[in-house]
Amino acid sequence: MKKTLYTLGCLLLVVFLANVSLAQENTKQPVNAKPSQNERLMDELLESVRTGAGRDQQTNTRRIEEFRREKSRQQQLYKTLKDEEKQQENISIQREKKFEENELLINGLQDRLSERLGALKELFGVLQQVSSDAQGQFYASLTELQYPERSDYLSKFSDKMGQTTVLPSIEEIERLWFELQREMTESAKVIQRTQNVVTSEGEERQQAVIRVGNFNIVSEGRYLQFIPETGRVLEYARQPSARYLEGAEMLTENPSGVVPFTVDPTRGQLLSLMVAAPNLKERVAQGGVIGYVILSLGFVALCVAIARLVHLFFINKKVQAQIRQPDNIQDNPLGRILDEYASHKDRDLETLELKMGEAVMREVPRINLGLSFLKIIAAVAPLMGLLGTVTGMIITFQAIVLFGAGDPKMMAGGISQALVTTVLGLTVAIPTLLLHNFVQTRAKAITNVLEQEAVAIVARQAEKQANKGKVA
Repeated sequence: MKKTLYTLGCLLLVVFLANVSLAQENTKQPVNAKPSQNERLMDELLESVRTGAGRDQQTNTRRIEEFRREKSRQQQLYKTLKDEEKQQENISIQREKKFEENELLINGLQDRLSERLGALKELFGVLQQVSSDAQGQFYASLTELQYPERSDYLSKFSDKMGQTTVLPSIEEIERLWFELQREMTESAKVIQRTQNVVTSEGEERQQAVIRVGNFNIVSEGRYLQFIPETGRVLEYARQPSARYLEGAEMLTENPSGVVPFTVDPTRGQLLSLMVAAPNLKERVAQGGVIGYVILSLGFVALCVAIARLVHLFFINKKVQAQIRQPDNIQDNPLGRILDEYASHKDRDLETLELKMGEAVMREVPRINLGLSFLKIIAAVAPLMGLLGTVTGMIITFQAIVLFGAGDPKMMAGGISQALVTTVLGLTVAIPTLLLHNFVQTRAKAITNVLEQEAVAIVARQAEKQANKGKVA
C-alpha cells in the first residue's frame, strides 16, 4: 500500500513539472500551434497514472474484503475452540471424579486383600529375604560356573515377592527349595569339567577344571580364581608355596581318588592373601640398598668364619701331631716354638723364658687372624639395620606430608624398609657373633696349648739346670 502511494506521489510530481514546462512553452508559441510530441507523451503518462490508480484501488478493495472474510472465519474458529475447551474441561472434571472413585475403590480392595492375605504377608517377606540371601550367596559361589541361570530366576522371584499382590505358585517355592538343596549338595562334590580359563600370560583357552566343593578350583596343578563380576576364571599370577601345590598336582593326576588337598574355607580369600604375601626374595628386596649391603657383610663374615675354622682345624691337627712327635719339628706354631727353643736352649733360664714368650706371642696374631673383622661385622650389622630403619621412617613421613595418611599403601614402602633392614641387621649380627665366639674359642684353645707347651719347655730346662747344679 505504501509502495503504491509512493509511486502515485512521484507520478504527480512528474505531471506537475511537465505542466509547468508546457505552460512556459505555451507562452512562447502562437495560439494556433499544433500539440507537440511532448504533450502527447504527457497525456499518455497521465492516462497511465489514472489507470494504475484505479487498478490499485481495486486491489486494495479486494484485500479489505478478504481480510473481513478471514476475520469472520477466525472468529468462528475461536468460538469453536472455546466450545472445545469447555467440553474438555467437563471431560476432565468427570475423569477426576472417576479417578477419585477408583482410588477409593482400590484402597478398599487393597484393605480387603490385606485382610484376606493375613499371614501370607509374612510368607512373602520370608520368601523375598530367602531368595535375596540365596542370590547373594550364589553370586560368589563356584557352583555359579555350572548353574548361571539360577541367578536370574532368584532375582525375578525376589521382585515378585516384593509386590505382595501376586501369590507364588507351589512350583516356584519348590524351585527355591531345590536351588538351596542343590547348593548344599554341590558343596560336597569334586567335579571336573571343561572351562574357559585366562592364564597368567593373558591367554584364554579351554582346559579341564576341577572344582573342590565351594572352596577351590584347580587346573593343571595350579589354583584358579573365580571373578563373579565377569563370570570368568583366572589363573593366579603367582601360586602359593610348593607344599600347597602338591595337593593340587595330585588332584589333577587323580581327580576321582583320595588325595591330600589344602582347602581354603574362606572360598579363596586366604589363598589370595597367601598369593599376595611377598616371598623371602621380595622381602629382602624391600630393604633396598642398605638391606643388600647388610647381606653382603653377612656373606663375607660367613666366608671368613668358615675359612678361619678350617684353618684352625688343620693347625690344631698339626699341633697335636707335633706334641706326639716333639723331636720331629714341622712347620706349625708349636714346631716354630720348639725351633726357637732349640736355638736358645743353652741360654740362662730367664732369657729362655723370654724367648719362649716371644715365640708364643708371634704365633698368637696368626691364630687370631680374622676375629676382629668378625667382631666388627657383628657390631656394624645392627647399626646398618638401624640406618635403614631411620631412612625408611624418613620416607614414610615424606609420603605422609605429600599424600596424607589416608592411603596406607603410600607408606608401605618406607615402613617395609624400616622393618626389613632391622631384621636383616639382627639376622646377620646374631650368627656372626656366634661364629666369632666359636672361632675365638678354637683359637684360644690352640693358644693355650702353645702357652702350656712353652711353659713346659721352660720348666724342663729349669729342672735340667737344677739337676746339673746338684751333680756339681
